Amino acid sequence: MPETHHWVGGGSQAVVDGHVDDHFFRRYRALLDAEDAAFDELEHAYEDGDRATFETDLVAWRTAIERRETFLETHGLALHPPALSV
Repeated sequence: MPETHHWVGGGSQAVVDGHVDDHFFRRYRALLDAEDAAFDELEHAYEDGDRATFETDLVAWRTAIERRETFLETHGLALHPPALSV
Protein backbone atom coordinates (compact mmCIF):
# COMPACT_ATOMS: atom_id res chain seq x y z
CA MET A 1 0.00 0.00 0.00
CA PRO A 2 1.50 3.38 -0.93
CA GLU A 3 2.26 5.91 1.76
CA THR A 4 -0.33 8.65 2.23
CA HIS A 5 2.23 11.24 3.26
CA HIS A 6 5.52 12.54 1.96
CA TRP A 7 8.38 14.08 3.90
CA VAL A 8 9.18 17.60 2.78
CA GLY A 9 11.79 20.09 3.87
CA GLY A 10 11.45 22.02 7.09
CA GLY A 11 9.54 20.74 10.05
CA SER A 12 9.73 21.48 13.73
CA GLN A 13 11.13 19.97 16.88
CA ALA A 14 8.17 17.58 17.07
CA VAL A 15 9.44 15.77 13.97
CA VAL A 16 13.14 14.99 14.19
CA ASP A 17 14.86 12.42 11.97
CA GLY A 18 11.53 10.88 11.02
CA HIS A 19 10.32 10.50 14.61
CA VAL A 20 7.49 12.34 16.26
CA ASP A 21 7.01 13.07 19.94
CA ASP A 22 4.01 12.67 22.25
CA HIS A 23 2.94 16.29 21.83
CA PHE A 24 2.69 15.79 18.07
CA PHE A 25 0.49 12.72 18.49
CA ARG A 26 -1.75 14.40 21.08
CA ARG A 27 -2.30 17.43 18.87
CA TYR A 28 -2.83 15.31 15.75
CA ARG A 29 -5.33 13.10 17.60
CA ALA A 30 -7.23 16.21 18.73
CA LEU A 31 -7.37 17.44 15.13
CA LEU A 32 -8.62 14.05 13.93
CA ASP A 33 -11.27 14.02 16.65
CA ALA A 34 -12.42 17.52 15.66
CA GLU A 35 -12.61 16.44 12.02
CA ASP A 36 -14.59 13.34 12.96
CA ALA A 37 -17.03 15.34 15.10
CA ALA A 38 -17.53 17.87 12.29
CA PHE A 39 -18.24 15.04 9.85
CA ASP A 40 -20.76 13.50 12.24
CA GLU A 41 -22.64 16.80 12.38
CA LEU A 42 -22.51 17.04 8.58
CA GLU A 43 -23.85 13.50 8.28
CA HIS A 44 -26.76 14.24 10.64
CA ALA A 45 -27.72 17.36 8.68
CA TYR A 46 -27.63 15.37 5.45
CA GLU A 47 -29.78 12.59 6.89
CA ASP A 48 -32.26 15.14 8.26
CA GLY A 49 -32.46 16.92 4.91
CA ASP A 50 -31.55 20.22 6.58
CA ARG A 51 -29.87 22.14 3.74
CA ALA A 52 -28.93 25.26 5.75
CA THR A 53 -27.32 23.27 8.55
CA PHE A 54 -25.66 20.97 6.02
CA GLU A 55 -23.96 23.90 4.30
CA THR A 56 -22.79 25.34 7.63
CA ASP A 57 -21.52 21.93 8.75
CA LEU A 58 -19.78 21.39 5.42
CA VAL A 59 -17.77 24.58 5.96
CA ALA A 60 -16.90 23.43 9.50
CA TRP A 61 -15.77 20.02 8.23
CA ARG A 62 -13.63 21.53 5.47
CA THR A 63 -12.09 23.90 8.01
CA ALA A 64 -11.22 20.97 10.28
CA ILE A 65 -9.56 19.18 7.35
CA GLU A 66 -7.56 22.29 6.46
CA ARG A 67 -6.39 22.68 10.06
CA ARG A 68 -5.16 19.07 10.07
CA GLU A 69 -3.39 19.49 6.72
CA THR A 70 -1.78 22.74 7.86
CA PHE A 71 -0.58 21.06 11.04
CA LEU A 72 1.05 18.25 9.05
CA GLU A 73 2.66 20.65 6.59
CA THR A 74 3.98 22.77 9.45
CA HIS A 75 5.70 19.70 10.85
CA GLY A 76 7.31 18.75 7.56
CA LEU A 77 4.67 16.29 6.43
CA ALA A 78 2.50 16.69 3.37
CA LEU A 79 -0.47 14.60 2.32
CA HIS A 80 0.38 14.92 -1.35
CA PRO A 81 3.93 14.74 -2.68
CA PRO A 82 5.07 17.84 -4.54
CA ALA A 83 4.80 17.72 -8.33
CA LEU A 84 7.90 16.42 -10.07
CA SER A 85 9.56 18.84 -12.46
CA VAL A 86 10.33 17.47 -15.89
